[in-house]
Amino acid sequence: MNYFPSAGATRIFDFEYLAADPLFSHLAGGIVPSIDVLYDDLRRFGPQELEDLEALVAEQGTSLVHSAHFSELTVDIDTTVTPLFGEQEGARRGPNPRYHGRPSYHPILARIAETDTVLGARLRPGDTSLGERDVEDIEQWLGRLHAAAPRALVTVRVDSGGDCAALFSAMERSSAWFVVKAKQTPKWVGAVWAAKDWRTVERDAFGKPSRQVALIDFERKDWPKGRYRVLAVRTTDRDHGKQVQLWDDLDYSVHVYVTNDWVRDIDDLAWLYDGRAAIEPLIAELKNAFGIGKVSTQDFQANEAAFLIKMLAYNLMRRWVAHSFSPAVRWRANWVRRACVFVPARLLRSAGRWELRMAPRPMLN
Repeated sequence: MNYFPSAGATRIFDFEYLAADPLFSHLAGGIVPSIDVLYDDLRRFGPQELEDLEALVAEQGTSLVHSAHFSELTVDIDTTVTPLFGEQEGARRGPNPRYHGRPSYHPILARIAETDTVLGARLRPGDTSLGERDVEDIEQWLGRLHAAAPRALVTVRVDSGGDCAALFSAMERSSAWFVVKAKQTPKWVGAVWAAKDWRTVERDAFGKPSRQVALIDFERKDWPKGRYRVLAVRTTDRDHGKQVQLWDDLDYSVHVYVTNDWVRDIDDLAWLYDGRAAIEPLIAELKNAFGIGKVSTQDFQANEAAFLIKMLAYNLMRRWVAHSFSPAVRWRANWVRRACVFVPARLLRSAGRWELRMAPRPMLN
């Protein structure tokens, strides 16, 4: 079934046009089942089967970590919105920047930045936000990564939705450093506005400071005293993300981060956080190329099973490309399919064995 989303299909009824493909029929056991059978199969997934499937997604996501012997690994955690236009189970109103008030799902996923694979994922009802409810999943995901690379230093990057004391504690218990964008609050704004010890790290062509960093004397009541560093970056060059300007006489926008890393320089940590933006193209690829935003049934658990199967297909594709077609390891799925999957071939049986003879692929030569 993982060949199904890997070949570009995003819904169950897409099986009908793939049934004409001899290779797909061969992989399905000789006969492609009807779509009614496939819908019933998805509905058979219970809580334990979903746990096993999610663990299989992580197993394939960490497979490249095992062989590469990374000394440092970075995990990006983010959520996305799947608008729904029916009466699906779990479809609830929540944050929805495009379709305001529209019932939706609100999945969460973790990405290993160095391999661009999915470490873990969950489909959640639309009224679920990132916070204390995700502690168990995040600890489980980081535990899996430590098991795959026990000597690697792990750093977690989360946007302002992860500014939660329970998540901070969970990441620390999992032996990980974190860099989290801070939520904007009145006390936060006051502390940054009052900061005086700004260090210039970049200047523009006229010699004027264009980027400055500072440690901010700020703690929330629910934080362990003296445990976290709060750092701020103000710059004249920022042209993306939410812009916060605190000084009338200075053309700076400011961004604030919380971390438990007391070793690395604060400017290095700010640049490290900026790399978290790469999870957005991954989510877009999962939606556009694998269809994680498309819902097949009215049943929530069946929809989560389909969601995880698509995640598994993505990880398998990344692993296959890394081992078999290394020049395409940084390509997006549509290009991988065009060069490596949608290739003219002939399925033959000779001497009691099946053989797939494929046409030359000049894009990879």
